[in-house]
Amino acid sequence: MKTFALASFLAIKEILRNRGRFLLFSLVIALITLLVLFIAALGEGLGTGNRQYVENINGELIIFRENSDYIISGSRLEQTVARAARRVPGVADAGPISTSNTAIMLPEKVLKTSLVGVEADHPGFPAIMEGQSFSGSLAREAIVDRNVLSRSDIQIGDEITVRSTQGTKDEFYQLKVVGTTAGQSFFFQPSIFVTPQTWERIRPKSAAEFSNVNPAINVVAVKLNNPAQVEQMKTTLLDTIPNIQVADIATTINNIPGYSAQQGTVQTQGGFTLLIGILVIGGFFQIQILQKVPQIGVLKAIGASNGVVGWAAVIQILIITAMGVLIGGGMTYVFSLFFPPNIPLVFNGQSSAVAILALLLIGPAGGMVSVIYAVRIEPLKALRLS
Repeated sequence: MKTFALASFLAIKEILRNRGRFLLFSLVIALITLLVLFIAALGEGLGTGNRQYVENINGELIIFRENSDYIISGSRLEQTVARAARRVPGVADAGPISTSNTAIMLPEKVLKTSLVGVEADHPGFPAIMEGQSFSGSLAREAIVDRNVLSRSDIQIGDEITVRSTQGTKDEFYQLKVVGTTAGQSFFFQPSIFVTPQTWERIRPKSAAEFSNVNPAINVVAVKLNNPAQVEQMKTTLLDTIPNIQVADIATTINNIPGYSAQQGTVQTQGGFTLLIGILVIGGFFQIQILQKVPQIGVLKAIGASNGVVGWAAVIQILIITAMGVLIGGGMTYVFSLFFPPNIPLVFNGQSSAVAILALLLIGPAGGMVSVIYAVRIEPLKALRLS
């Protein structure tokens, strides 16, 4: 305890005497922190924008067409699949989901969105935050994600104009906003939800699809009576319904086109940034130790132990790193207030905590070489007496 107290005194004393130098290095660590946190937020934002709707589906399993490779946009199912799934023992409910792209025409811009066809009160239907559900299966009404509201002046009760390509021409449809939901981004775009019949009417179609009157289905979301029986119910559904594939939510997310590669790229960038941080911190503290070899020699000559010298270096590293991370965290929060809503930054508590913990650990990791060097300094050689 006495060793630790003396080491703390020496470390803090040196920081106060050379506060300008240590403050500048804390700012370097703050910039590294800013970069790491923004990379983590960007990765979370991109991942969230891609998977958010699927992640929040009120169900445990997704039914795809056979040989669709668990890709939602590549799957096409018959209307009867949803009804057949509801009759399977162990299934609480099942809801068809249809997806496509569209755009909302605003006075000064075009807002691209995902158009999702869902049945009210079935799996796949989003939780309504404000407003109400559809008034009927044929109603030209929409429930919009709050990301749509944040990027426009649209309010509940307004009518929006949706552009859709029909054959080789652009057609425009009027939808009344009756409700809002949150956390429903799909394929990097905010979503608008309509009934399956309305979806079929306004979705982009080729000329060959004009005669289609039954709503197309991409996938069916399945809610189980017992969510713990996911693997068992996969087998049951496959045995009961022909020409399908069944996947859980995690598998569906991982098979979203580009999702795994995107997350791998962002995580690699974060890893290299941490590695650079280790090298920068290690280099700085190594130079610090080399500059004060005579002082360490004097300390050891008057009786200071290796424990005092080593702990003083470690405590100094921890204090400077913590200061840098604290300043960087504050800078990140301030900068995040000025970013527009169309930039996909999501500061998830868990991912941010992991990033901050990693930043706090890279200080001692980077400075370990300098600590070992400080402990091994011999007093006589340091004072040039040997």
